[in-house]
Amino acid sequence: MDTKQIETILQTKTIGIAGCGGLGSNCAALVARAGIGKLVLADFDKVEAPNLSRQYFFRSQVGLYKIDALRQNLLQLNPALIIETHCLRLTDADIASLFIGCDVVVEAFDDATAKLMLIETMALELPATPLVVGNGVAGWGNNNSITTLRADKNLYICGDGILETSQELPPLAPRLMVVAAMQANQVLEILLNNTI
Repeated sequence: MDTKQIETILQTKTIGIAGCGGLGSNCAALVARAGIGKLVLADFDKVEAPNLSRQYFFRSQVGLYKIDALRQNLLQLNPALIIETHCLRLTDADIASLFIGCDVVVEAFDDATAKLMLIETMALELPATPLVVGNGVAGWGNNNSITTLRADKNLYICGDGILETSQELPPLAPRLMVVAAMQANQVLEILLNNTI
């Protein structure tokens, strides 16, 4: 498959991203660079200065809602990108209506309860839609522990699955971005290999 064929396929695809922090903002930038046609973004939070070290935002955007700041940044990368934004804290009641038209959904929450809620709701309400989850992004080093696991027919988990973020083991940009890149790469594999 050549570049033109890849671009033609990706321009017709829609990706949902639940959470626009470290994983979500960086994954969105990568799929935008690859030529995805449409993104559906959901997040309720604002850009904060302490998080700039690992999120795809800039100092001038501190205080903006993440979805608005991310929209600005993504359109700089790909002006043809269609971006649908939802400024809300996702609940199980929102997921199906927001992501029903998506070819793949990316989970990018930093809260374990929210992760589980999204996984369970997708399995019940959108079982045919692939879900790419990030799990175990804390710390640094140990590159060989970061993998992608196909946990179910339409559930992919990127990360080490072990290292939870804490005060003693914060998420640092290199490791977090590796996982975000793996999520983006898994999205492309699903879309380009016709596994959906």
